[in-house]
Amino acid sequence: MRLPRRANDAMLERIAAYWQSQLVFVAAKLGIADVLVEGPLTADEIATRVGAHAPYLNRVLRALASLGIFAADPHGRFHLNRLAQTLRSDHPESLRDFALMLVDDYNWSAWGALEHAVRTGSSAFEHVHGAPAFPWMQEHPEKEKMFSASMASISVMENAAVARAYAFGKMQKIVDVGGAHGHLLATILRSYVRLRGVLFDQPQVIQEAARSGFITSPDVSARCETASGDFFDSVPVGADAYVMKYIVHDWDDAKCIRILDNCRRAMASDGRVLVVDHVVAPGNRFDWGKLVDINMMVMLGSKERTKDEFRQLFSLAGLRLKRVIRTASALSIVEAVAG
Repeated sequence: MRLPRRANDAMLERIAAYWQSQLVFVAAKLGIADVLVEGPLTADEIATRVGAHAPYLNRVLRALASLGIFAADPHGRFHLNRLAQTLRSDHPESLRDFALMLVDDYNWSAWGALEHAVRTGSSAFEHVHGAPAFPWMQEHPEKEKMFSASMASISVMENAAVARAYAFGKMQKIVDVGGAHGHLLATILRSYVRLRGVLFDQPQVIQEAARSGFITSPDVSARCETASGDFFDSVPVGADAYVMKYIVHDWDDAKCIRILDNCRRAMASDGRVLVVDHVVAPGNRFDWGKLVDINMMVMLGSKERTKDEFRQLFSLAGLRLKRVIRTASALSIVEAVAG
């Protein structure tokens, strides 16, 4: 008979969860999964290839294997397994860049100031680094580049799920507001071959988008145009839908209302706004969005929203929440029309 797990054992795991984050970070930083692609290796062999201290690396790999990340065999060799595959840089569902970003020093130190955020209602990131996250990123281009790569890595699965979940084929033209390098827009256009799209972001972002390859791919480039500007001022006019993924959760209500109001004013008469974000679930069940919400608190002093909070936000921008559409990812599509 299996004995019930003691509460203090379960709590210990949660208290020490940051140990696991650092183990994954080190494995990602050293590129261990990449060197195991061709077959299993001992810790000594891996250490030689990645430039590490073999005895310490062996202990790190042993701990990771106990967590189900990598696997050790009786001959002292370490193998890739299902979880470790996601730390490969070339894997189609790689999370290596996300691990490198999320556990990097600037994020780590900001999360260390969570208590400050909770006590003061202000951004922990700004408290630690002396500037809001987005301006700080612009001053640290290597970190901004890492952040962009991390967002691209998690977007592979999310964007395909978004494209499948909504009937974009009924539309003629959409605008991806704050669409960064255009990964989401390219995915949608590739799925709906009669659809046209506009990628809208700040001028320097649009310049980088042209080099990213997403919107310049031959199968979408003829149907995709770009526009630059500030979504707090205006957005391109006349589209059937204004899509915003990971935009609304970056800002407080007042700034969100400005963005949403600009979309409402710009959209076609029967247009809609499609917010792609986490919708925080009610009750006590686990929801990844509840943890992402704390990350937004720490990093930006912003938040993820519940369905009711979206409804209220839309109403203040002259919009009406029509429905929430679940996707095969953790994200939902929150659809709003003119109120």
